[in-house]
Amino acid sequence: MVTNDFETRYEWLRPAQLIERKKECPLVIMPLGPLEYHGPHLPLGTDALNATAVAHACCRKLGKGVVMPTLFAGTERERDPQLVEALGFKPGSYIVGMDFPSRLWNSHYFPEEVFALMVAAELDILVGQGYHDLFIVNGHGATNHGEVLRRLCVVYRNTRGVRIDFCLSYPQDIFDAGLGGHADIVETSMLAHYRPESVDLDTLPPQEIPIHYQDFSIVDGPGFSPHYDRDHVVRTDPREATAERGKAWFDQVVNETVTKIENFLKQG
Repeated sequence: MVTNDFETRYEWLRPAQLIERKKECPLVIMPLGPLEYHGPHLPLGTDALNATAVAHACCRKLGKGVVMPTLFAGTERERDPQLVEALGFKPGSYIVGMDFPSRLWNSHYFPEEVFALMVAAELDILVGQGYHDLFIVNGHGATNHGEVLRRLCVVYRNTRGVRIDFCLSYPQDIFDAGLGGHADIVETSMLAHYRPESVDLDTLPPQEIPIHYQDFSIVDGPGFSPHYDRDHVVRTDPREATAERGKAWFDQVVNETVTKIENFLKQG
């Protein structure tokens, strides 16, 4: 039976404990995400903090494996012309990731090749330590960021003889419905669940004032697609976030991710 004192943090385990844990199950879970601007109301570490909370909850629920220290790293690209229009900017505007002109702080985006080398270096160390099952919990939804992880998984499966996979640390139905936004009600609610004092909704205008995408780097899921709101207004409003909603979404993604890891461990 797994108890709350089941230590999931790699950095807090002694060598003999790591050896014993690895003998029981050579699973290591690796949470990651960039330090990225999430509007004025959320912390810079939102993506990685969410991935970390999900990773540790999954490890405790599984009762096996260990969780690596969080890798605060990620990548982004300049927005293509269609997305620049969807986000409400003038044609030809140069926008990288969520660093809109109105931002108060710059995101820590690494070039794709640097991000790939960082993740690969961590994976090489873990493979060298005898871990055969590597699962990445990723908190950042950028397409090119995900493609880096996908390619690394393909390479390591075929060249290093390990099982490796990754998933996003958000409920699957949110993305299936095209509602995976940025700094919107979902991320805001989840952070409110983890640590209410990390969220400051007073930095946003009163509820009756619409939030446009370009105002605060807050974008709902449709804003990243051809189905964007023609007024570029956020419909999944972070001002409607609650810790209770965050807990429900958190519990959902933990259950989904545990199932993914269990199926992953059953693979031949």
